[in-house]
Amino acid sequence: MAEDHSGVSFTDDEYRFLRHVRFGELPPAVHPEERTALTETDPRRDQPDPGDERDRWDLRHGA
Repeated sequence: MAEDHSGVSFTDDEYRFLRHVRFGELPPAVHPEERTALTETDPRRDQPDPGDERDRWDLRHGA
């Protein structure tokens, strides 16, 4: 089904207002000096260890 584009077109200000109504305001920008380094965490517990056999993991957990 084709869309009907024969209606009234919005101005840039109207589009800006509609975006604001739909999404609200953006959070304030984070400055580079406020950023923190990535910290690695322990591996996920719902996945097998890389050395573990996948077949054994599937059998153990009913997959």
